[in-house]
Amino acid sequence: MTQRRVLDIETKRAEFEATAVPLMKTVYNAALRLTHAPEDASDLVQETYLRAYRTFENFAPGTNCKAWLLTIMYSVYINEYHRSQRRGTTISLDDLEERFQRYLETPTDAEEGAATVAAWGIRVGPEVEGALKGLPPDFRAPVLLVDVAGLSYDEAATVLRCPVGTVRSRLFRARRLLFGALQDYAAQAGFSRGDK
Repeated sequence: MTQRRVLDIETKRAEFEATAVPLMKTVYNAALRLTHAPEDASDLVQETYLRAYRTFENFAPGTNCKAWLLTIMYSVYINEYHRSQRRGTTISLDDLEERFQRYLETPTDAEEGAATVAAWGIRVGPEVEGALKGLPPDFRAPVLLVDVAGLSYDEAATVLRCPVGTVRSRLFRARRLLFGALQDYAAQAGFSRGDK
Protein backbone atom coordinates (compact mmCIF):
# COMPACT_ATOMS: atom_id res chain seq x y z
CA MET A 1 0.00 0.00 0.00
CA THR A 2 1.33 3.44 -0.87
CA GLN A 3 1.86 5.96 1.83
CA ARG A 4 -0.25 9.08 1.68
CA ARG A 5 1.72 12.20 0.79
CA VAL A 6 1.01 15.48 2.49
CA LEU A 7 0.67 18.30 -0.04
CA ASP A 8 -0.25 21.92 0.42
CA ILE A 9 -3.11 23.13 -1.79
CA GLU A 10 -0.94 24.95 -4.34
CA THR A 11 1.49 22.04 -4.75
CA LYS A 12 -1.41 19.60 -5.06
CA ARG A 13 -3.10 21.74 -7.70
CA ALA A 14 0.10 22.24 -9.68
CA GLU A 15 1.06 18.56 -9.62
CA PHE A 16 -2.48 17.49 -10.50
CA GLU A 17 -2.63 19.92 -13.43
CA ALA A 18 0.76 18.75 -14.70
CA THR A 19 0.13 15.03 -14.24
CA ALA A 20 -3.57 14.26 -14.58
CA VAL A 21 -5.13 17.03 -16.66
CA PRO A 22 -3.15 16.25 -19.86
CA LEU A 23 -4.74 12.77 -19.82
CA MET A 24 -8.32 14.08 -19.79
CA LYS A 25 -8.95 13.39 -23.49
CA THR A 26 -7.76 9.80 -23.06
CA VAL A 27 -9.99 9.32 -20.03
CA TYR A 28 -12.92 10.88 -21.90
CA ASN A 29 -12.53 8.51 -24.84
CA ALA A 30 -12.36 5.52 -22.50
CA ALA A 31 -15.50 6.81 -20.77
CA LEU A 32 -17.22 7.27 -24.12
CA ARG A 33 -16.44 3.68 -25.04
CA LEU A 34 -17.99 2.48 -21.77
CA THR A 35 -21.08 4.69 -21.76
CA HIS A 36 -21.76 5.15 -25.51
CA ALA A 37 -23.16 8.62 -24.77
CA PRO A 38 -21.17 11.89 -24.82
CA GLU A 39 -23.18 13.39 -21.94
CA ASP A 40 -22.68 10.32 -19.76
CA ALA A 41 -19.00 10.19 -20.68
CA SER A 42 -18.57 13.84 -19.69
CA ASP A 43 -20.28 13.18 -16.36
CA LEU A 44 -18.08 10.14 -15.79
CA VAL A 45 -14.92 12.11 -16.54
CA GLN A 46 -16.02 14.93 -14.26
CA GLU A 47 -16.65 12.53 -11.38
CA THR A 48 -13.38 10.73 -12.09
CA TYR A 49 -11.34 13.92 -11.96
CA LEU A 50 -13.15 15.14 -8.87
CA ARG A 51 -12.32 11.92 -7.04
CA ALA A 52 -8.79 11.89 -8.42
CA TYR A 53 -8.17 15.43 -7.17
CA ARG A 54 -9.61 14.65 -3.74
CA THR A 55 -7.32 11.64 -3.36
CA PHE A 56 -4.29 12.94 -5.26
CA GLU A 57 -2.15 12.48 -2.16
CA ASN A 58 -2.51 8.72 -2.75
CA PHE A 59 -1.00 8.92 -6.24
CA ALA A 60 2.64 7.82 -6.27
CA PRO A 61 4.69 10.16 -8.49
CA GLY A 62 6.52 8.32 -11.24
CA THR A 63 3.83 5.64 -11.62
CA ASN A 64 1.36 5.34 -14.48
CA CYS A 65 -1.12 8.17 -13.99
CA LYS A 66 -3.26 6.98 -16.91
CA ALA A 67 -3.76 3.60 -15.21
CA TRP A 68 -4.54 5.34 -11.91
CA LEU A 69 -7.16 7.59 -13.54
CA LEU A 70 -8.71 4.72 -15.49
CA THR A 71 -8.93 2.72 -12.25
CA ILE A 72 -10.90 5.55 -10.65
CA MET A 73 -13.05 5.98 -13.77
CA TYR A 74 -13.90 2.29 -14.01
CA SER A 75 -14.75 2.19 -10.30
CA VAL A 76 -17.08 5.18 -10.68
CA TYR A 77 -18.65 3.59 -13.78
CA ILE A 78 -19.24 0.22 -12.11
CA ASN A 79 -20.65 1.83 -8.96
CA GLU A 80 -23.06 3.93 -11.05
CA TYR A 81 -23.96 0.92 -13.18
CA HIS A 82 -24.87 -1.13 -10.11
CA ARG A 83 -26.77 1.80 -8.62
CA SER A 84 -28.76 2.25 -11.84
CA GLN A 85 -29.47 -1.48 -12.02
CA ARG A 86 -31.03 -1.33 -8.57
CA ARG A 87 -32.86 1.90 -9.36
CA GLY A 88 -34.03 1.02 -12.87
CA THR A 89 -34.82 3.54 -15.56
CA THR A 90 -38.01 4.61 -17.21
CA ILE A 91 -38.27 5.95 -20.69
CA SER A 92 -41.27 6.86 -22.76
CA LEU A 93 -42.04 4.84 -25.86
CA ASP A 94 -41.84 7.99 -28.01
CA ASP A 95 -38.38 8.81 -26.64
CA LEU A 96 -37.23 5.25 -27.24
CA GLU A 97 -38.49 5.30 -30.84
CA GLU A 98 -36.83 8.69 -31.42
CA ARG A 99 -33.49 7.41 -30.08
CA PHE A 100 -33.71 4.29 -32.22
CA GLN A 101 -34.49 6.35 -35.32
CA ARG A 102 -31.49 8.63 -34.62
CA TYR A 103 -29.33 5.54 -34.23
CA LEU A 104 -30.48 4.17 -37.59
CA GLU A 105 -29.92 7.51 -39.32
CA THR A 106 -26.44 8.02 -37.82
CA PRO A 107 -24.39 4.88 -38.46
CA THR A 108 -21.14 6.51 -37.30
CA ASP A 109 -20.24 9.60 -35.34
CA ALA A 110 -17.46 11.49 -37.17
CA GLU A 111 -16.65 13.60 -34.12
CA GLU A 112 -16.22 10.47 -31.99
CA GLY A 113 -14.00 8.93 -34.69
CA ALA A 114 -11.82 12.07 -34.81
CA ALA A 115 -11.58 12.05 -31.01
CA THR A 116 -10.49 8.41 -31.12
CA VAL A 117 -7.70 9.23 -33.55
CA ALA A 118 -6.57 12.23 -31.47
CA ALA A 119 -6.60 10.45 -28.12
CA TRP A 120 -5.61 6.89 -28.96
CA GLY A 121 -3.64 7.44 -32.14
CA ILE A 122 -5.80 4.91 -33.98
CA ARG A 123 -8.61 5.09 -36.48
CA VAL A 124 -11.45 2.62 -36.32
CA GLY A 125 -14.22 2.24 -38.81
CA PRO A 126 -17.90 1.87 -38.03
CA GLU A 127 -17.61 -1.92 -38.35
CA VAL A 128 -14.94 -2.11 -35.65
CA GLU A 129 -16.75 0.45 -33.52
CA GLY A 130 -19.95 -1.58 -33.82
CA ALA A 131 -18.14 -4.80 -32.92
CA LEU A 132 -16.64 -3.11 -29.83
CA LYS A 133 -20.03 -1.78 -28.80
CA GLY A 134 -21.49 -5.27 -29.24
CA LEU A 135 -19.14 -6.79 -26.67
CA PRO A 136 -20.48 -7.33 -23.16
CA PRO A 137 -19.06 -4.66 -20.79
CA ASP A 138 -16.95 -7.22 -18.91
CA PHE A 139 -15.23 -8.14 -22.17
CA ARG A 140 -15.16 -4.65 -23.71
CA ALA A 141 -13.29 -3.06 -20.80
CA PRO A 142 -10.16 -5.30 -21.07
CA VAL A 143 -9.99 -4.74 -24.83
CA LEU A 144 -10.19 -0.97 -24.37
CA LEU A 145 -7.63 -0.95 -21.58
CA VAL A 146 -5.07 -3.38 -23.06
CA ASP A 147 -5.50 -3.20 -26.83
CA VAL A 148 -6.64 0.41 -27.20
CA ALA A 149 -5.18 2.28 -24.20
CA GLY A 150 -2.01 0.19 -24.17
CA LEU A 151 -2.05 -0.77 -20.50
CA SER A 152 -0.27 -3.91 -19.35
CA TYR A 153 -2.27 -6.87 -18.07
CA ASP A 154 -1.24 -5.97 -14.51
CA GLU A 155 -2.36 -2.36 -14.93
CA ALA A 156 -5.65 -3.44 -16.51
CA ALA A 157 -6.21 -5.87 -13.62
CA THR A 158 -5.68 -3.01 -11.19
CA VAL A 159 -8.14 -0.81 -13.08
CA LEU A 160 -10.74 -3.57 -13.25
CA ARG A 161 -10.06 -4.75 -9.69
CA CYS A 162 -9.74 -8.37 -10.70
CA PRO A 163 -6.92 -10.92 -11.00
CA VAL A 164 -4.57 -10.77 -13.99
CA GLY A 165 -5.82 -14.21 -15.05
CA THR A 166 -9.35 -12.84 -15.29
CA VAL A 167 -8.13 -10.01 -17.52
CA ARG A 168 -6.31 -12.50 -19.76
CA SER A 169 -9.36 -14.76 -19.94
CA ARG A 170 -11.78 -11.92 -20.73
CA LEU A 171 -9.37 -10.46 -23.27
CA PHE A 172 -9.01 -13.84 -24.97
CA ARG A 173 -12.77 -14.28 -25.15
CA ALA A 174 -13.32 -10.68 -26.29
CA ARG A 175 -10.77 -11.07 -29.06
CA ARG A 176 -12.49 -14.26 -30.20
CA LEU A 177 -15.85 -12.47 -30.25
CA LEU A 178 -14.32 -9.56 -32.20
CA PHE A 179 -12.70 -12.01 -34.61
CA GLY A 180 -16.06 -13.63 -35.27
CA ALA A 181 -17.86 -10.31 -35.60
CA LEU A 182 -15.27 -8.84 -37.96
CA GLN A 183 -14.45 -11.88 -40.11
CA ASP A 184 -16.59 -10.81 -43.08
CA TYR A 185 -15.39 -7.21 -42.80
CA ALA A 186 -11.76 -8.36 -42.76
CA ALA A 187 -12.29 -10.51 -45.87
CA GLN A 188 -13.92 -7.58 -47.69
CA ALA A 189 -11.02 -5.34 -46.66
CA GLY A 190 -8.56 -7.82 -48.17
CA PHE A 191 -7.11 -9.30 -44.99
CA SER A 192 -6.49 -13.01 -45.13
CA ARG A 193 -6.32 -15.28 -42.10
CA GLY A 194 -2.51 -15.29 -42.32
CA ASP A 195 -2.20 -11.45 -42.20
CA LYS A 196 -1.02 -9.85 -38.99
